[in-house]
Amino acid sequence: MKKIATLLFVSFLGGVLTLGSYKLFFENETVHFLPQNDTNQSSYIPVSNSNTTYGMNADFTAAAEKTIHAVVHVKNVAVFKGGPRSIWEYYPYSNGGRALQGAGSGVIITPDGYIVTNNHVIDGASEIEVTLNNNKTYKAELIGRDPISDIALIKVDPDEELEYIPFGNSDNTQIGEWVLAVGNPFNLKSTVTAGIISAKARDLNMRDNSPQSFIQTDAAINPGNSGGALVNINGELIGINTAISSPSGSYIGYAFAVPSNNARKIVEDIMEFGDVQQGILGIRGRSINNDVIRQFDLNTSQGVMVADVTPGSGAEKSGIRERDIIKKIDDIEINKFSDLTGYINSKRPGDEVLVKLMRDGEEREVNVKLSKLDTYQMVALGLEVANATPEELKAYKAPNGVRINRMLVDDLPSADLVGGIISEINGQKVSSVREVEEIMQNRTRSNPIVIVFYTQKGEKQRMIWK
Repeated sequence: MKKIATLLFVSFLGGVLTLGSYKLFFENETVHFLPQNDTNQSSYIPVSNSNTTYGMNADFTAAAEKTIHAVVHVKNVAVFKGGPRSIWEYYPYSNGGRALQGAGSGVIITPDGYIVTNNHVIDGASEIEVTLNNNKTYKAELIGRDPISDIALIKVDPDEELEYIPFGNSDNTQIGEWVLAVGNPFNLKSTVTAGIISAKARDLNMRDNSPQSFIQTDAAINPGNSGGALVNINGELIGINTAISSPSGSYIGYAFAVPSNNARKIVEDIMEFGDVQQGILGIRGRSINNDVIRQFDLNTSQGVMVADVTPGSGAEKSGIRERDIIKKIDDIEINKFSDLTGYINSKRPGDEVLVKLMRDGEEREVNVKLSKLDTYQMVALGLEVANATPEELKAYKAPNGVRINRMLVDDLPSADLVGGIISEINGQKVSSVREVEEIMQNRTRSNPIVIVFYTQKGEKQRMIWK
């Protein structure tokens, strides 16, 4: 009995100690909240409690599998005619006057062998060789090219249907969206790199009244990737990889691609018309910055201010005026001039666009029918040129050229220029305003400009601008 009593006493004492410990250490612990005082609310930093992890579950394997066999290696080969240039060309294993000028990538866009690449990849080539991912090699034919956009179209004749990449809608891409760059950097076949879209409508160097419009990505693009594919996670072509921004010539985080809508339009023009059909709004414009805001006392910091309206253009016919501020075209927000040109360059003459603009603080909407590019302002020379008719060339005894439409400044050295025909610029023959635009955009700014022109009397003259 004593043992039982002792056991009961010990059990009772243990229970008392446990209950007392709980009361002492747990029930007396309280949580103190700060008073809900309005003056303390600003000290809180909003934090998302979402457990969603963005991008970590993205699967690139399907997109890579869809595209890797549709990106090819493009070789630019120059063939030198005439006698051997060195003793080595007498040897039987020499290339016989063939030299590799450069190499890049290309994107198959149809099963019968049409391929898009960069113009600079095939520029100056006597022969173009294309190697598929399965190591088959074909000779390619140059169908057409556009140096201004740096897009070229070539064609191979395969013995079977080829895998190809369908065009996507580059206007629908979003900053932060995953993309893959597919190409052949450093002659390494079938390389895939991943990144995101870093920016849209990026202009690398402001050209005279014609800024570029690129998709910027941080996907690694290196020499040899030029002409390759930029695709979205669905394996759709949204850009043609074109350039990198790097002091070393290799990737450091900034790469650029021609938007697929622009590339597709150029390719379709070449296939249907043989050249690029460029539609224009009919304005000269400027992006809005602090200087423009102060000068014109604007209440907006984004958009394109109309600086000049081309007579007879769709912009003039629709009532657009100088100092109007274009804010939107169709569904595309216009924050800077490259937004405008990037979208308009995907359209053709005759297409209609809806332009939303601001005038004197009021919003307006006008429909504009795009006209064909038939004039170009050579700002560096102070001249506007237009396409010349065969009758005008014959009357001025000029074999080729563009007509000098008007002077943009009043202090040109000779008024006889107006109405004349420019046949050459810096030693290059010109037959259209687009060729003039190409030469002016690609010239070295520090070098003088030399033009050969025919006066209204049919006299051939030469003039130099320094």
